[in-house]
Amino acid sequence: MSSSIKTLALALAMSGFAAGVSLAAQDSLGQFYKGKAVRIVVGLSSGGGYDRAARWVSRYIGKYIPGNPDVVVQNMPGASSAIAANYVWGVAKADGLTILAPHNNVYLSQLAGHKEVKFDLTRFQWIGSLENDDMIIFVRSDSPFKSMADVIRAGEPPKCGSTGAGSADYVMSKLLSETIGAKIEHVLGYPGSSEIGLAFERGEINCMGLTITTYFARDQYVGWYKNKFVRMLAQGGHKRDPRLPDAPTIYELMDEFKTAPTNRRVATAMNQGAEWARPFMVAPGTPAERVQALRLAFDKAAKDPDLIAEAKKQRVEITPVRGEQLQKIAKDVMSQPPEVIAQIKKLFVQ
Repeated sequence: MSSSIKTLALALAMSGFAAGVSLAAQDSLGQFYKGKAVRIVVGLSSGGGYDRAARWVSRYIGKYIPGNPDVVVQNMPGASSAIAANYVWGVAKADGLTILAPHNNVYLSQLAGHKEVKFDLTRFQWIGSLENDDMIIFVRSDSPFKSMADVIRAGEPPKCGSTGAGSADYVMSKLLSETIGAKIEHVLGYPGSSEIGLAFERGEINCMGLTITTYFARDQYVGWYKNKFVRMLAQGGHKRDPRLPDAPTIYELMDEFKTAPTNRRVATAMNQGAEWARPFMVAPGTPAERVQALRLAFDKAAKDPDLIAEAKKQRVEITPVRGEQLQKIAKDVMSQPPEVIAQIKKLFVQ
């Protein structure tokens, strides 16, 4: 037998062996997941953008997981998703049956060294992310704030409702404080954006922050914008969202107010959450073959025509990021220089 034929025969044999292992793994996974239920633990209350994304995924991912398990959503709000992250990290079994869906800014609580954080995001197994989304901050139109310059000059700062240190309003306001000297007062303790929205309408607060996708996915918020009930003050992206042409970006504001280089680096680190809006992950120690099965199932669910159609009806563009890529991004984001870490700790002091 010639060397080329031997090489071909070996390659065929190896591919057949690999296929056998793959089929065996599929069969084992199917036996494990069949008849069970996978939980998606959402770190915020029902009705908001994170809850919405988790429920989309729950309706489609099960058919792509071997064994086709049921998938249910459980809301566990509190401490900007730290409670849910701690639960999946240290209480739930690392068996591939519990998926965490936290706020995308939960990483800032870890960088800031908050005492309630018992987890390490770099050790979670990232499954995927459904969207890429920038933050906005806005006020009621009947407030005295017409621009960020008014906020800087104000004797009494705007009052923003907040779920905690990782929420969009909290992060955006800290960004603005650090980069241009704008001060915003936080009213903490709301479980989610739905409750903050009610307080905003009642006039208990006059400031609110969200991600842009969440804002334009809710008829209530779109109505505010159309009826000029709100005024957009700033947005977090590198360029203006076409739906918000009058709201300057944080980068435009830093240019206008001549922000120092170190503070710019802090702002960039604090703005990284947009890279993985609506993330999903499982606990460290989850068997590798189950992590891979969930990643593949998530990738397929994110491309499911029915999920995409459902998102389109709510004016949401699905821009998925794979778990393997997020794993690397998380490691890079959490490896900040000491001076940046020190400044974030100062900004997010409890």
